[in-house]
Amino acid sequence: MKVNIFDVARKSGLSVVTVSRVINNAGTVREKNRLKVLHAMKELGYSPSAAARSLARGKTGVIGIAIMTLNDSFLDAVVKEINDKMAEHHYLLALFISQEDENDMHNAIFQEDRVDGMIVLSPINEERYEQELTRKNIPYVLVDNQQENSLAPSVQVDNFRGGYEATRHLIDLGHVSIAHICGSDSFLSSKERVRGYKEAMAEAGLEPRIEQGNFDIPSGYEIAQRWIQTGSLPTAVFAGDDMMAFGVMDALKNNGLRIPDDVSVVGYDDQLFATQLRPLLTTVRQPVESIGAQAIELLLKQIGNKEEHDHDAVEHIKLQPELIVRESTRRQLRP
Repeated sequence: MKVNIFDVARKSGLSVVTVSRVINNAGTVREKNRLKVLHAMKELGYSPSAAARSLARGKTGVIGIAIMTLNDSFLDAVVKEINDKMAEHHYLLALFISQEDENDMHNAIFQEDRVDGMIVLSPINEERYEQELTRKNIPYVLVDNQQENSLAPSVQVDNFRGGYEATRHLIDLGHVSIAHICGSDSFLSSKERVRGYKEAMAEAGLEPRIEQGNFDIPSGYEIAQRWIQTGSLPTAVFAGDDMMAFGVMDALKNNGLRIPDDVSVVGYDDQLFATQLRPLLTTVRQPVESIGAQAIELLLKQIGNKEEHDHDAVEHIKLQPELIVRESTRRQLRP
């Protein structure tokens, strides 16, 4: 027969109310009685259900995360870090893959009685999320959001700094012909990397050269292949993400060119293959662990503010990226 809370009460010689308070970590129970209840639970092999505890606390014990794609190792790493941090706070993760469709907001996960809060990762139409989550009274945090002056709690990386440092590294190596392959301008992160690139080039008195890519290997490959065929290959390339950098490197290798002897390449994100393909990729590392930790801490504050009816505190956290120098860049050799 399944053991229940009444059995624990009888075994401990205490009331059901006291047992319930111990299970829900209420601070109004004497230590002597708390130990009695815990001892009785251990002897009976009683484990209260998560659903019952959540109901008693008025919480679901679940945090939702909305993400546009799973085909990105950087975003995957952020989700994993968020999941690990949530587990430390005894929360479960509910993953929702958004299609940026108007019907997304009617999904079951976007309900106050389904989640205690939401983390929205790299949203394109973030105003839609803000309006709906606010209307449904669900605390939320945006990660890698697209509005420069967002009114929502957010965690971002200083992508301007990352773009600047990547370009400055190539300039310091003596390169003057430095091209940048950017991602979609739908993303603030992409626009900020472009801005950092332009700033570094302007400081050095160099002419910027920008190509539009798609944050994928084929676009990097096609752009580099076109440069080779038209005899317009730069001596250095700063790609807006590692995938485009890998595409550039593949095209160079297929045409008998050496990296970094003929062309230096810098990526962005420090994705998994950056240290598994040769030459090892010089790239800009985003602080994945800090992104996950800060997002969770910020969301827990929002959940606490909701319970305290304090909606005035809105925080914006900006984290710093790090240039990781490996094998794909070298000093420009003069003829």
